[in-house]
Amino acid sequence: MEQKVILITGGSSGIGRAIGGYLTSKNFKVYGTTRNLKRHQGFSDFKLLEMDVRNPESIQNAVSELIAKEARLDVLINNAGIGITGPLEETPNQEVLNAFDTNFNGPLNVIKAVLPQMRIQKAGLIINITSIAGYMGLPFRGIYSATKGAMEVISESLRMETKDFGIHVTSLAPGDFATNIASGRYHAPILDNSPYKENYAKTLKLIDEDVDGGGNPLLVAKKILKIINAKKPKVHYKVGSFLQRFSVVLKRILPDTWYEKLILNHSGL
Repeated sequence: MEQKVILITGGSSGIGRAIGGYLTSKNFKVYGTTRNLKRHQGFSDFKLLEMDVRNPESIQNAVSELIAKEARLDVLINNAGIGITGPLEETPNQEVLNAFDTNFNGPLNVIKAVLPQMRIQKAGLIINITSIAGYMGLPFRGIYSATKGAMEVISESLRMETKDFGIHVTSLAPGDFATNIASGRYHAPILDNSPYKENYAKTLKLIDEDVDGGGNPLLVAKKILKIINAKKPKVHYKVGSFLQRFSVVLKRILPDTWYEKLILNHSGL
């Protein structure tokens, strides 16, 4: 049986690296992407391509390089993303635009780049890595939630648009996992004269603690393998602790104001 060819955006660290390493061990042919290949010259987990998802030309170059080498692409895992925190009022507009370019516009452009090849093959799987945070508005994380929520919705649309081409589309929403996302995250500074100073500082501390105490990214990788092996992938998947996954269920069944109180309590507010 021919090895499936996998492309993972943001594959040089964190969840992407965990997914790539695990799938490589399961005999898949894995390509990851990174914005700067020179920084990863000693990387040997799997092959890396240079791609900046904010740059459509960079995306097209990387996808063309992969297809020239392999003549096919079976699975796209849209994993590249950044974190962003801050009071909405105090978050610079340029940082908002950058978050959407990385977490939403970028993945969408990668999808556009791979669809022609998947249509030629009459087969393909697109897995969009979103977040459980994308199912709810969270204080001081509204931009991040919005970018991931947008990917959840676009996955639903794309799934219906491509169903006649033999292409499957799904989303996987992780909860908190122990990665280096905090180091690359933009967070608006805690300003001494800010009316949000006290509440934002509390929430930021809890966010960092949640990431540091998060689960093993290998759990996400194992979930990805199950999705790849599924004959008919579901519309949405979630992976994380029971409480994180159950929080999505609670949002559907509780009155809005009750759910809001739960979010505020969890955020220490």
